[in-house]
Amino acid sequence: MPEINIFTENIFDNWQINEKKYIEKAREVFRYYLSKIENKSCLKGFEFDTISFDILYCSSEKTHEINREYRKKDYPADIITFAIFADSEEKFIFDGEINLGEIIIALDKVIEEADKKGVSKEYELAFLISHGILHLLGFDHQTEEDYNFVVELQKKALEYVEV
Repeated sequence: MPEINIFTENIFDNWQINEKKYIEKAREVFRYYLSKIENKSCLKGFEFDTISFDILYCSSEKTHEINREYRKKDYPADIITFAIFADSEEKFIFDGEINLGEIIIALDKVIEEADKKGVSKEYELAFLISHGILHLLGFDHQTEEDYNFVVELQKKALEYVEV
């Protein structure tokens, strides 16, 4: 199993999450995904010792700004992923390390969505982190079949890590 380096930053003032806790949960989810789907992910066929990615916690105003600037979409998002390794034509591995990219999560949207779904904000945050990891691994949900696969895998991962 590779070393998993996750770097986080929280620039959202209204929820000081336990970043260490969510880094560990993200590692557990990542390990679960590797045990189940590594041969279907963007990592298939590559040799590496370390995986790294970033998580930025912010506001929906920030995701709106990022969406406009980088994705030419004029709306705030609950999550944005920049899957550097999965989306690149050239798979770059430096000293045995793969940088998968970045997950950006709007914490105010997490709170709003948790209220709508009737789940805790902690569960909703873990759900979005697990979703972002799947995107970093090269999974998408453009079809209903792909969407169902992604959501079912997320649910299993979150049961496995007991969120």
